Amino acid sequence: MKKQGREIKTSRRVVYRGKILDLYVDRVRVPDGSRHLREVVGHTPAVAVVPLLADGRVLLVRQFRYAIGKKLLEIPAGLLAAREQPRQAALRELREETGYHAGSLQLLASFYSSPGYCREKIDLFLARHLKRTGSLSLDRDEFLEVLALPFTQALRLLEKGKIIDGKSVVGLLLAAHRMKKY
Repeated sequence: MKKQGREIKTSRRVVYRGKILDLYVDRVRVPDGSRHLREVVGHTPAVAVVPLLADGRVLLVRQFRYAIGKKLLEIPAGLLAAREQPRQAALRELREETGYHAGSLQLLASFYSSPGYCREKIDLFLARHLKRTGSLSLDRDEFLEVLALPFTQALRLLEKGKIIDGKSVVGLLLAAHRMKKY
């Protein structure tokens, strides 16, 4: 059985610095003393929101995702701005992407999206007591459609493989568990 323990970074090479992510190649020493390379994506922290309307519908957004070349149905989400707290970012993203404000915002979970190579951390919230605030306020490169679906229909879409975005899968299942609708 192999020995467990920490890996110690001995050097780092910056391969790329971007707007939302950086790419590093680190040299590490593992518990048995051997040295290896690790590719690491540094990523801006993010938030995601499961917004529930009083009538039992959930707000989802449909948007084209360039990396996979297709439109996905997702819960609203986005990146934290500099010095912004996750709670503030969640309220902002909800307002910008759906035109709603949450009277109640509850943390469901915090998780790393893909910790084998990426440091992206997502704080996931459940938003209730929603009030319409006006129109969307999207980024210049953001194009999306807002849908209000019965929560049970969203869960069926998830089960049928029609909702395949990781944060949305986690968010909808945790919200269902919280509401005892599983």
